[in-house]
Amino acid sequence: MRAEKFHIHRVAGALGAEIGGVDLSADLPGATIADIRAALVEHQVIFFRGQRLAPEAQVRLGARFGPLNIHPYVAGMPAHPEVMEIVKEPEDRVNFGGGWHSDMSFLERPAIGSILYAVEVPEFGGDTLFASQAAAFEALTPALRRTLEGLRAVHSAAREYSSQGHSAQRRKSMSVVEAEGAVGEYVHPVVLVHPESGRKALYVNPAFTVRFEGWSARESRPLLEFLFQHCRSEAFTCRFRWEAGSVAFWDNRQVWHYALNDYPGQRRHMRRVTVDPWPTERATPRAAALAGAD
Repeated sequence: MRAEKFHIHRVAGALGAEIGGVDLSADLPGATIADIRAALVEHQVIFFRGQRLAPEAQVRLGARFGPLNIHPYVAGMPAHPEVMEIVKEPEDRVNFGGGWHSDMSFLERPAIGSILYAVEVPEFGGDTLFASQAAAFEALTPALRRTLEGLRAVHSAAREYSSQGHSAQRRKSMSVVEAEGAVGEYVHPVVLVHPESGRKALYVNPAFTVRFEGWSARESRPLLEFLFQHCRSEAFTCRFRWEAGSVAFWDNRQVWHYALNDYPGQRRHMRRVTVDPWPTERATPRAAALAGAD
């Protein structure tokens, strides 16, 4: 990172850095985009404050890092379908993203990153937690790491976006389509090797991982529950306190996140764009899941 342009302050031991001295709404040169991407890979989640990002500027920024995803179950802005407005009104009881997860792991080619911009934040609460899945993998014993490297896991949106799912709960200001009968299942490695750093990270999450390939859900449950508990250990996390104009950019290949729902009776309004891999990037190994539904 170029010291004459940016100021970087790490926020926790496992992951996270706050970056100052850059206007994300500007037409940034390629070298600056490369520096931001390098910081993302190194710190896994990076934060910016005092930004002013109109939807079109956020789209322009996200597109510098890869094609932008259009969420299959959540409607985007009419003029900018790539931009998801994440709103919790004072009367809403359930928030969006209120559980540990990695964005879009239920897709055949999962997203590489998400850029979240704070439009309006509550007076208190509404922080986001992040957890390093690289640190979680490295903290396991060598024997368990070797075992996990030989496994793949099945991911599906059904549990979150079915009529009973947490993310499909009705909200006044968001349109979420229920995924009844329309959702696929995709297989990804349990241990993902980051294509840019070569660092290994666990790639399972409580929201979208349903079982191991070739195992039944019942057989998978004990090991998955152990991993889910391990992966959210405090030592692997950082916490971000939002202000209006703040931006968080996290690497979904290495990071879980969790939007806290601790601001009853208040409004929270965020905008998110999600970055997919370039078509030339090596795809995450995947296949249709055929084995053991229960």
